[in-house]
Amino acid sequence: MNIGEIAKRAGVSRSTVSYALSGKRPVSEDTRRRIQRVVDELGYRPSASARALANGRTRTIGLVFPPAGNHYTGMQLDFIGSVVEAAAAHDYDVLLSPSGMDSDRSFQRLLGERRVDGAILMEIRLEDDRVDHLTALDFPSVAIGRTARPEGGWWVGLDHTALVERCVHHLADLGHRRVAFVNRPEQLLRTGYESAHRGLDGFTKAAAERGLTVRTYCCGDDASSGQTCVERILHDDPATTALVTLNEAALGGLYRGLAEAGRHVPRDFSVTGVVAGRWAETVTPQLTAADVPAAEMGRLAVDLLVERFDQPDTPPRHHLLAPPISLRASTGPAGATPSADAGSDTTP
Repeated sequence: MNIGEIAKRAGVSRSTVSYALSGKRPVSEDTRRRIQRVVDELGYRPSASARALANGRTRTIGLVFPPAGNHYTGMQLDFIGSVVEAAAAHDYDVLLSPSGMDSDRSFQRLLGERRVDGAILMEIRLEDDRVDHLTALDFPSVAIGRTARPEGGWWVGLDHTALVERCVHHLADLGHRRVAFVNRPEQLLRTGYESAHRGLDGFTKAAAERGLTVRTYCCGDDASSGQTCVERILHDDPATTALVTLNEAALGGLYRGLAEAGRHVPRDFSVTGVVAGRWAETVTPQLTAADVPAAEMGRLAVDLLVERFDQPDTPPRHHLLAPPISLRASTGPAGATPSADAGSDTTP
């Protein structure tokens, strides 16, 4: 079914049907109703490509999200879901583009073939050529995360520096003096992954302020790597009594590693970090954490991008979020380090 058939049945010209559907020119109320009646009877829906040709808009948002590894973490899936849901509320579709650098062919097709009206960029690096490229093109985009120079950009970010600092101070207030930091994979740190660097900065700063003895570790995004990381932590410094993590995907493995080592959480080892709330509640005991507001961040990013579409002359805006720590059951006062043959119970 096409505009020509609608025009024939409504007894009007093709251009009149086009004007009635697009609203570009006024059409009499009687004619508009007659056309709408035919449209409803036929169940006509204009194709995305036809809409793009007619008004220059695809009603599609590109979500540029390069996988950090061979799978998406739960938090990453939460972000994707929140963007899709928020876009639907604005009557936009979402095209997921697993692209990396601005030279990536998928990324170039997304821009060059007019597939989307704008883009949301995730997995932001401190030096991110995708952000620079889209800024140079004046292509509507919003980043979830901050580059090293975020001034004048459109973005929604989480204050990883402040959040990790709070986690460290929380542990120090409980009397912990020897604390480990479990970061994201080494590859992400090497490539300038924003949250990994800013989280490390916050940990280092707060630990120095409180005079703590600390070690930092990179950890793969999976449970097995988490368990191995705990083994390294306790081998390097058996007197360690707490850890802070940014790595939600390794969380189950961190707990398992502590259980295997006979460390009871939280009686003689405390765990905290920056993790999405629903994932913090899947472990036992539930994780004391700065809960990542994934749904809110996705919604804010979509809102900013739609604002750019509708008001292209609006000055750049951003949101920097710093949610409070949710006190759950995984942290407690520092106690004596258990002996090597202690039990491995990890329940409260």
